[in-house]
Amino acid sequence: MTSLARRDVLKCLPAVAGAAVTGTAAARAATSHAAARSAADAWFPQPQTRRADPDTGRLATRLTVAFTELAVPGVGSVLTRTYEGSVPGPTLRVRPGETLEITQVNALPPNAATHQDINVPHHFNTFNLHTHGMHVDPEGGSDNVFRAFEPAATPGETTTYCTTVDVPADHPAGTFWYHPHHHGSAATQVLNGMAGVIVVEGDVDEVPEIAAAREVVLCVSELKLSGGRVPDLTSHGAFDDLASIFLVNGVKQPVLTIAPGEVQRWRVVNAGALTAHFLHLSGQEMHQIACDGITFMSPVPTTGVTLPTGGRVDLLVRGGEPGTYSLSAGPASPPLLTLVVTGEPRAMALPTSLPGKVASLPAPTRTRVLTFRSYDHVLSGAFPNAYRILGDGETPAADRRAGRGDHAWGRFSPDYVNQRVRLGEVEEWTIVNDAHTHNHHPFHLHTNHFLLTAVDNRPLATPVWHDTVNVPPKGSVTLRVRAEDFTGRSMLHCHQLQHGDEGMMQIVDYVR
Repeated sequence: MTSLARRDVLKCLPAVAGAAVTGTAAARAATSHAAARSAADAWFPQPQTRRADPDTGRLATRLTVAFTELAVPGVGSVLTRTYEGSVPGPTLRVRPGETLEITQVNALPPNAATHQDINVPHHFNTFNLHTHGMHVDPEGGSDNVFRAFEPAATPGETTTYCTTVDVPADHPAGTFWYHPHHHGSAATQVLNGMAGVIVVEGDVDEVPEIAAAREVVLCVSELKLSGGRVPDLTSHGAFDDLASIFLVNGVKQPVLTIAPGEVQRWRVVNAGALTAHFLHLSGQEMHQIACDGITFMSPVPTTGVTLPTGGRVDLLVRGGEPGTYSLSAGPASPPLLTLVVTGEPRAMALPTSLPGKVASLPAPTRTRVLTFRSYDHVLSGAFPNAYRILGDGETPAADRRAGRGDHAWGRFSPDYVNQRVRLGEVEEWTIVNDAHTHNHHPFHLHTNHFLLTAVDNRPLATPVWHDTVNVPPKGSVTLRVRAEDFTGRSMLHCHQLQHGDEGMMQIVDYVR
């Protein structure tokens, strides 16, 4: 966690932000505004930023994963697994056509003995890397979530692994994120705070009104603490009695400032493992300009935004009347941050159009129905609940003689391809949430975005591109997807990550 870089401080000055002041008056205003903001924003750090080398087009960096003792403002001392000794990890910034080259060092201790059932959480010190939402190769040494970055067998030693992600030249500019995705340990590690933001820079950033706005990364982490550390998921109820602690850029309820009339561009990432948020900012204008890294065609005014686990939104926020306001995560949740509106008024404009992606796809040539279903107390051991995806492509029972009452049937199998999707074909999927209990089931598809067209069979007035979407309890979402560019095995799953670790996950094979 670091304070604002010099470049970001300079972006706060009125001459850059677009204030209507000139000459000596501008200099005095810049000095007073900068002083006021510096005092308040000492409480609002930004993650460390790492950028690609403009000469080589490569972002070559290292991410070391180790247990770290953190002094978390507003919480106290926390022992947790981290990227680079901080929560969140560094923000990685690239442009289309550039390459991410990440050396990952596993400095965690050896794993304890594992369970034979693949859908029992295990190997909490093994990880890999998922570039969530990015349209990149899902195989080899790229965004391959089937890899396993094991710790050294000897305590005190480390192991090293490499990930190389080639960002396509036509990749959309937007907000993405990275986190571990090893099956069995993802929920535990993301609840430790193992996550970081990826920014793909591009055309939307060059829109004059957006370029003039101060950019703020808001990475929302969720921690579950017991005795000053996040417990491992060694039984189904390990997290049940632990209140969630939400941090923004590693701080509990930080303070951010904005001037009346000033426009800021917020990149908001729900980097938690379990909890969806409904973002509401009292007393301010909010305009959404992107969802899950895909830019809209024009800003959309909003009073609140639903953010599933793993979801992202880009917002333009315009300061209102001077005062103190809160960004809330839901009616019963404490505020995520405090926004102080202060300083000399500014006159900053909003864009009227954006270089977005058209929200349409042709009629589908194939349909699929996937049903998320869970049952309590039907399995033996410390994990008695069954989390399954049924319907088209469901995983068969391991014992062919087993009947429909075999609750192991329908859970994730690393050897079974559930969905084969042909590149270029448009498909329509209906995702049904038929869970008897534990009915928070956000749907996430790797590698390709999908177009959400209906909720509970009610068509949306304007479809929206997503890679993660909440499926309403006892309801459904309808979406269209056209897989493009990349073949190979990838994933779909429930992004309530405990459910995914316990089997609510499938393999997708993109084929020509």
